[in-house]
Amino acid sequence: MKNKRNLAVILLPLILAFGMGCGIFIGRYITTRSLSPKEEKLKMVLGLIQSDYVDKLDMDSLIETAFPDLLSSLDPHSAYIPASDLQTVNDDLSGSFSGVGVSFQIINDTVQVIEVIPGGPAEKVGILPGDRIIRADTTQMTGKDITSQDVFKTLRGEKGTTVVLTIKRFGQKKEVIYDVVRNDIPVNSVDVSYMLTDDTGYVKVTKFSRNTYMEFFNALNDLRQQGATSFVVDLRGNSGGFMDQAIYMANEFLPAGRLIVYTQGRKMENEYMAMSDGRGNFQDYPVVVLTNESSASASEIFAGAIQDNDRGLIIGRRTFGKGLVQNQTELPDSSAVRLTVARYYTPSGRSIQKEYKRGETDKYEMDIVDRYSHGEFYNADSIKLDKEKIFHTVNGREVYGGGGIMPDIFVPEDTTGFTSYYISVANQGLIQKYAISVADGYREELGADRTLANLNRILPSDQTLLENFVAFAVTKGVPARWYYINRSRNLLISQLRAMIARDVLGYPAFIELLNEDDNAVNRAVDELRNGNSPVNIEVSQSSQEINGSDS
Repeated sequence: MKNKRNLAVILLPLILAFGMGCGIFIGRYITTRSLSPKEEKLKMVLGLIQSDYVDKLDMDSLIETAFPDLLSSLDPHSAYIPASDLQTVNDDLSGSFSGVGVSFQIINDTVQVIEVIPGGPAEKVGILPGDRIIRADTTQMTGKDITSQDVFKTLRGEKGTTVVLTIKRFGQKKEVIYDVVRNDIPVNSVDVSYMLTDDTGYVKVTKFSRNTYMEFFNALNDLRQQGATSFVVDLRGNSGGFMDQAIYMANEFLPAGRLIVYTQGRKMENEYMAMSDGRGNFQDYPVVVLTNESSASASEIFAGAIQDNDRGLIIGRRTFGKGLVQNQTELPDSSAVRLTVARYYTPSGRSIQKEYKRGETDKYEMDIVDRYSHGEFYNADSIKLDKEKIFHTVNGREVYGGGGIMPDIFVPEDTTGFTSYYISVANQGLIQKYAISVADGYREELGADRTLANLNRILPSDQTLLENFVAFAVTKGVPARWYYINRSRNLLISQLRAMIARDVLGYPAFIELLNEDDNAVNRAVDELRNGNSPVNIEVSQSSQEINGSDS
């Protein structure tokens, strides 16, 4: 296999030229003219390899192996998707897939149901949060070798097909067996929306799929009906997706005639300019957008449109810096190519694509690690702004191109409470494991009143919760070092409560509890409460340092 891969790498220029120059050309023009001498030469070389090479090779397999390297040599975001992976890749952004309707995590070599999607096949047959999936049909779903990908491939499948799930349930000695008929499961991209304060609504958007705009619009409307007069849009960790969804979202906040984004490519068909139409329902509502180094692509389109039009504040950390547009083309064998066809630009005219060199994908992928090493996560002064790429917002504020969107207000990553004790229990997954070990008891005690307020009522005091966890960690080999435990106290208690809430009530409760101690969220609330906007606040260059570490 190694020899094949080495040969594939050597042949990349030939395959590239043959596949893109000869193959495409032949497909279009072979009926009108014969091959050129260069095309004949490439065809002959590949023929010689197939007929005379010392080892017998599967040419299809050889070329298949070379495709990923071929496309990655163009730029960091052009990619080849094998036929075996295409369905899974498309499902994530399509808005739905066919499956059983549960979210899960693998703890202690066991697949545990975290959430059951309302109205989905699993809920209809009676599967509950906390259930352990032991088998799916005859496939064992336990053991150290089980992976999330294994679970996805087993639980997902063609609509209307049946999978037999064997369940181990807390409090029951016998296994329970369910015949679950797979059906369409919605892929939510707005995972959480709730009222942060009496008048501020919070919406977390985790991806930009086909249904994101409608989910976002519905969430804003629901929050407005609950009394929201301002909004916090959380795009942290959102790596992007469909550009049009970000455009529709930005349009909701902008007056008519404002530029949202434009693209430039080699072909006219890949050039596009999006303008606001003035029909947005939230043009007069103050808005804050939260970003970090994992906010990319469509997230940056939305954040850039809000910032460049001086429509709201960007709070958090510098975004990823992906300003390349891909088109996906499915090939005859059901594989696909995602090819970069254009660059997009924010309204001020800046390309926020960070620098890259063709063929240096590894260096590009290490950029986030380099940012961390240079202290950018903790100190805005460590951010390297390209002062030669200065642009201006609608109201004349300076913004910078050349590598992500710099927030208006920098909020460093919070490392308060990061001690050697916390790192030890976190790296071993003990916070999650403890939460799972106690979740069943709280789930039973909650009964029908499955609300966060009720859970908070029945949870023990902070000190008792912490002591119980420390005792649990001791049984897992982590000694109780109270000096460091007390320094990590607030962080540990916050995460313990959030993890228990996730296992008992679901992901929205998890985020709601974490947000109580989230510096970026709290800063957003303060700015909205004080009536601050881009026109009366300067770009922050906070120099808050990392603290609270004993390493």
